[in-house]
Amino acid sequence: MARYHVDNRMAGSEQALTTTYKTMVHVVASSAPTLRRGRCVALAVGSDGAALNATDCSIVWTVQRITGNPGATGGTAATPNPILLGDSASSMFSQVNFTSEGTYGSPIWTRALNQRASMQWVAQDTDAMLLWPASATTSSNGNGLAFMALSPTYVGGALIGAEYEDL
Repeated sequence: MARYHVDNRMAGSEQALTTTYKTMVHVVASSAPTLRRGRCVALAVGSDGAALNATDCSIVWTVQRITGNPGATGGTAATPNPILLGDSASSMFSQVNFTSEGTYGSPIWTRALNQRASMQWVAQDTDAMLLWPASATTSSNGNGLAFMALSPTYVGGALIGAEYEDL
């Protein structure tokens, strides 16, 4: 089983955070070349650049399920990098840096951090990994995960990096 990395610095332009969720990365099951399940095994999150606020404020990081077409548009296609060079290309479809938001399912992972803090999360075992099913109608319209953030006061850029496996 191959492992891949995708983040919102891979393509497009980073979007500034707002008071509502901003999708930075999404990974969905793709019908091409072969429909597969996936699981997120690690995340790294943090503000990207100098703090723009004079006082500390929070950033809320969230992973939500995507079921079918979430209606999000304006993302830039990104090609995930295999962690091991000999592995084949990912069978998942990824987009980054969305300019408009869709409708997502329930949050399955949420953390709040100070704007000056960064965090790395690694699933402690297979039961803790964030899974999505092998279900898609087109190459860009499937089940998966959306990685997003919001802040009531921080308006700078933020970075989300995810490592996942095709199953």
